[in-house]
Amino acid sequence: MLAIQQNLSKRFYALLSLPSTAMGFALSVQISALSWILTTQYGLDIHEVGLVWAAGPIAGILGQVIIGIISDNVWFWNGRRRPFILIGGVLAGLMLLALPNIDIVSKSLGIEAILAVAIAIALTLDLSINIGFNPTRSIIADVTPEGEKRTLGYTWMQTISGTFGVLAYAIGAIWGNFVLIYFGAALVLVLSIFPPFFITEPKELAVSERTVASESLSFKDIMINIKPLWGFIIYDIYAMGRQLSGITVENYYAEFICVLLTLVWVIQTIKAKEDDKSEQEAGLVGFRKILAAHSFSWIGIQTMFVFIFAFLQDKMGGIADDELGKIISISFLVLSAVSALLPTLLLEPLATKFGRVKVHTYCIASMAIGYFLVAFLGHSEYTLYFLMAILGIGWSAVISLVFAIMSEKIDQNKMGMYMGLFNLSVVIPQLLVSLGVGLFISQTNDKSAIFILCGIALTVSALCWSQVKEHKK
Repeated sequence: MLAIQQNLSKRFYALLSLPSTAMGFALSVQISALSWILTTQYGLDIHEVGLVWAAGPIAGILGQVIIGIISDNVWFWNGRRRPFILIGGVLAGLMLLALPNIDIVSKSLGIEAILAVAIAIALTLDLSINIGFNPTRSIIADVTPEGEKRTLGYTWMQTISGTFGVLAYAIGAIWGNFVLIYFGAALVLVLSIFPPFFITEPKELAVSERTVASESLSFKDIMINIKPLWGFIIYDIYAMGRQLSGITVENYYAEFICVLLTLVWVIQTIKAKEDDKSEQEAGLVGFRKILAAHSFSWIGIQTMFVFIFAFLQDKMGGIADDELGKIISISFLVLSAVSALLPTLLLEPLATKFGRVKVHTYCIASMAIGYFLVAFLGHSEYTLYFLMAILGIGWSAVISLVFAIMSEKIDQNKMGMYMGLFNLSVVIPQLLVSLGVGLFISQTNDKSAIFILCGIALTVSALCWSQVKEHKK
């Protein structure tokens, strides 16, 4: 073990952050370039772009949970998380190289359907990111003690990852998305292959009062733990079946029923009491509340990621495709710059003083306000950049504080599995955005509805977060 790891020095936190940075950079490239390439290079419409983005969440539903469970219970290549970081990083780098060459891949395989090849590449890219993301986050909890040291680990993760995210969007804004993609592929390979060999993983995971080492969760237990996501899952299954069958539905009865069911299950979840329960039971109640709150955060965030180009095309008409791509890159550059600076400089000190849950809740509320402002005021380039800085406050918390909050609610011996279940509160709402929100937006003339919907989702998320109890050792 390196001395910097024994001392938990800043250099070790920086090293520990690099594998997650690789996956984050791959995701940044995907966010910045995927919708742009599909619309400008291959002529896909909004609805088809949504279908391509749906491939990622499907990969995440399977990838992170399965990889999380496996990585909790294996040991090879002198690591529990290391093998999956290496595999995910290599696959992600290769799929980034394939992204701007979808037409070449299609011709070489003898497949004329560009959409089918795009879905396959997007699916493999997102699956590889998910293979890597779970272990890169779980390893931080594995090698840091509960409390401030773990919070520091996740805030450093976001600082390093966010800084590279700024670099990603800067490259896209200055030299274009094609340079970004090829640079990203090389960086992802380097940061995911080399750093894991300098991090010593413990053979035995930490034990706490929430640990029940002899028990394994059944499928029924897992489904109970993700109860606040049931409504989203039902709608995703329905919408996917509708898409595959080609059935056109003129009413929205199914959507209305799923909304009601979701509200019922989410309200039941956030009203559940954590007092007078064992630490393990209280932790699981808190975990379910976090799933409910985080899922609504990602409905708003994913809607922005996927459909900001449609909003800009509507509000900034007449802009050339390359210029539109640069505006999107600069917008996300601003978002990433704020999210890179805030975690260690502001969020970690505030969380230590006032509590992580409280700080996170206020950050989510600020993001809701920012989305409403974008809907009504973000019609000019520089106003949009200013408002993206406001959104960066919430984004910085979503990708840093939330992992520290969640990791202390659950069984430390099953960190990989719970990290995978936690990821369902990201990918299942992402799938809903692709299948449901995409259809809604394609039928809406005023694309301000995109950010109004984002604001509503983040408002609900903030209300849910206000019911999550702070962890006390």
